[in-house]
Amino acid sequence: MNWRVVIVAVVSAFVSQEIAAQANILNAKKPEEIGLRTEAQKAADNDKPLPYGYVDDRDILWSKTVWEVIDLNERINFPLLYPIDTIDMSSDRRSLYDVLLKNFKDGTLKDVYVDSYFTERRSFDDLRATLSKIDTLDAGYDQINAGEEVSPEFIVRRDLTAADIAQYRIKGIWYFDIRQGELKYRLLGIAPVAPDVNFIDNDEPALVELFWVWFPGARDILHEAKAFNNRNSAMPISFDHLLNSRRFNAMIYKEDNVYGDRMVEDYVHDNALFLLLESNRIRESIRDREQDMWSY
Repeated sequence: MNWRVVIVAVVSAFVSQEIAAQANILNAKKPEEIGLRTEAQKAADNDKPLPYGYVDDRDILWSKTVWEVIDLNERINFPLLYPIDTIDMSSDRRSLYDVLLKNFKDGTLKDVYVDSYFTERRSFDDLRATLSKIDTLDAGYDQINAGEEVSPEFIVRRDLTAADIAQYRIKGIWYFDIRQGELKYRLLGIAPVAPDVNFIDNDEPALVELFWVWFPGARDILHEAKAFNNRNSAMPISFDHLLNSRRFNAMIYKEDNVYGDRMVEDYVHDNALFLLLESNRIRESIRDREQDMWSY
């Protein structure tokens, strides 16, 4: 076998993928044509999220459910946060929060819940009070006291934007598959976390979970939305791939336990270092489980 031919073919296929990922920018004769694809290109594009394999309950030898927090102040997590200002940004560059909110608002994203146990669904109308607040200035109250109609300039509306998102919280399950003989992870849910909009102007507003998304039901949406790839801007990575491959840094803040799934901070008080150490202890105990399975 001529290995040079094989190597050249693989490299050529990779390069062709990179060029295709430029969204027709090299073929556009004017800026309006950037991102427009021909019908043949659309027909050939059968890119779908990689489906999860079926896992029978009898094949799960051991499992552990954990909740983690993704701090968006960490540089490695920036692809989940940016861009926060989309005025001068192309329509294919959006933050994860904007992608979730847009699809939730137009009804494409349906599996949205109140909490991480996915028992109570949430509609966008239920979420309006959580995402925005309307306040009246003192001059507006003066008009109300005088029996007048409040002028529009005295009514202030404050909406939560991508810039206000401080964290993401995720729920997933680690399990040992006896058929594959390895430890695996399956992401179950994700929630954007932001300051309470009613107290957002305070010095240290409390952080609240806006809503929980059932991740398997949102994979098609997140596969179409792309995050920025720092290593190669010609090959953006989908949010689905980014989250499934765990290309982020997170800290465990809760695990399923006999105490009603209590949080780590409920038994490790007022010590950030000990919180981090306890999170690492839980993580290492999960990793050690796979090694223990192969101990004879």
